[in-house]
Amino acid sequence: MNLSLYFNPVIPEELDFFTSNEQNNLIGNHLLIHTDEQHFPSLDTVKLAILGVPEEKNAYNNMGCSEAPDKVRKQFYQLFKHQEIPPIADLGNLKIGKTANDTYIALQTILSYLIENSIIPIIIGGSQDITFANYTAYEQLKQVINIVAIDSRFDIGNEELPFKSNSYLHKIILRQPNFLFNYSNIGYQTYYVDNDEIALMDKLYFDACRLGEAQEDLINCEPLIRNADILTLDMSAIRFSDSPGCKHASPNGFNGKEICQLSRYAGVNHKLSSFGIYEYNPSFDIADQSAKLIAQIIWYFIDGFIIRQKDAPDIIKNNFFKYFVSLHDNAYEIIFYKSKISGLWWMEVPCENKKPAYSRHYIVPCSLKDYETACRNEIPERWFQTLKKIKPI
Repeated sequence: MNLSLYFNPVIPEELDFFTSNEQNNLIGNHLLIHTDEQHFPSLDTVKLAILGVPEEKNAYNNMGCSEAPDKVRKQFYQLFKHQEIPPIADLGNLKIGKTANDTYIALQTILSYLIENSIIPIIIGGSQDITFANYTAYEQLKQVINIVAIDSRFDIGNEELPFKSNSYLHKIILRQPNFLFNYSNIGYQTYYVDNDEIALMDKLYFDACRLGEAQEDLINCEPLIRNADILTLDMSAIRFSDSPGCKHASPNGFNGKEICQLSRYAGVNHKLSSFGIYEYNPSFDIADQSAKLIAQIIWYFIDGFIIRQKDAPDIIKNNFFKYFVSLHDNAYEIIFYKSKISGLWWMEVPCENKKPAYSRHYIVPCSLKDYETACRNEIPERWFQTLKKIKPI
């Protein structure tokens, strides 16, 4: 597949970046960059691929977000590399279609190719409706997936209104055949979310973690992120004082340190196979603060990726400790797994008629707190939510 046909090359001179022996340790000097001079890079050994998607035709009240990719690149290239950096390619900016749907189709084709070849795309938007194209890439691969959104809102929207970046989720939910197993939101702010949307999330057994809950102890978000195939980040989830370059930012939200920590959790997650950052609008930025933060978010994602370990429970490898917990006078038995490698926890959700397409979803990431909850003869909410979801399967 000739991916080069889909991309415009990066122009380093426009980013004020020039390769130099004096600053050889800058990350920009260690990327395989698609330029006019170097042409399109070989992806044979590449593990991560950065791609800009300057699409904003369906942006909700955020025109100008299409200018984001090169602003982020300019800051990212100037960061110092990790001690052991994996092979990373910068494919350039996607050639945008005449319509947003044309862009979605092209991006779906590219992402499905990258994911199938075990290359993780890091998408720099653009507006968050691009997440729909990210989802359809897995649809093309016939893979049932989990989406985790770090967002101040749910972006469910109304099917009777025109499709916009603030309503992409309903288009995914209603699509048939459907390949979405679970959706989780981290960081929603209650005053921005309709009660009907909260009720719908409960009805669909989706997960939602309020901003206050997340900030109380950020480690509680780790199992949610560890369950993700797609992580989609709306920059409105970050408070205005830390990231002014988003029209929908508000006084409350995650701070820079917290969002980088969540990004690192995503990098560590061996299940996660695509990451998108959306809704950054340079026209609202102050001293490139948001661009610098996004560059650091990507840096921390790579930092997590470097220490990835395939430590999910594997019967053949026997890489875990196994704990059986009986609850309610043996009415329930929950099997917990603890990795011998990382110390992370999972729990098994029973299902009588297991389907191969859902096999990845019967072992659910959890925390030590879930195990301790079960030991107190209480059913962990995460386990019960998943049980309700798979019972009809």
